[in-house]
Amino acid sequence: MLYIVPTPIGNLADMTFRAIDVLKSVDLILAEDTRTSGVLLNHYQVQKPVSPYHQHNEHKIVVHLAEQMLAGKTIALLTDAGTPGISDPAFLLVRECVKHDIKVECLPGATAFVPALVNSGLPITSFCFEGFLPLKKGRQTFLKKMALEERTMVFYESPMRLVKTLNDFIQYFGTDRQCCVSRELTKKFEENKRGSLQEVYDHFNAKTVKGEIVIVVDGKN
Repeated sequence: MLYIVPTPIGNLADMTFRAIDVLKSVDLILAEDTRTSGVLLNHYQVQKPVSPYHQHNEHKIVVHLAEQMLAGKTIALLTDAGTPGISDPAFLLVRECVKHDIKVECLPGATAFVPALVNSGLPITSFCFEGFLPLKKGRQTFLKKMALEERTMVFYESPMRLVKTLNDFIQYFGTDRQCCVSRELTKKFEENKRGSLQEVYDHFNAKTVKGEIVIVVDGKN
């Protein structure tokens, strides 16, 4: 079978007891980055074979992995942080397992957009998660579509592109649209900056931005 195992988004103490037990029980652990996952596995004294599984090799090995599970192996899939499949590889492997009636179990656990959304102060009864914006092709079309979205919107962004993305939001959503930018969630220097798009843009444009970023933007009223 296949276990989808969420991992902490910053604070190692957010690993669940169940996730640790699963990792210690499987035959093989797949990791987006074996070095990053190695820190977590060493911390919890998990000693199991680890193989890389990421966007550059998943198409090549997904069938082989399914064959291993059909032969009796139990595999766990990790990402660098958070839940595999949420803006990280998992879909192809899960689909292959479903195709061959291989049992798949996704453990509950950390996902960066959930705490960012909840603590944003914006409406969360209905929302849409969009992940990373298109970098070039289709970006303008995407932003025009999102400008009409009435639900709260959640995006991921890199620290290097945060200011540019906030500026794009201002152009398409307006300066007064409310938002919240969360970075370094669960870590020592966690920051949640709330306000209008213009206020949040000015804040981050005046500093060096570090850490993983979640942007929550109010929908069109």
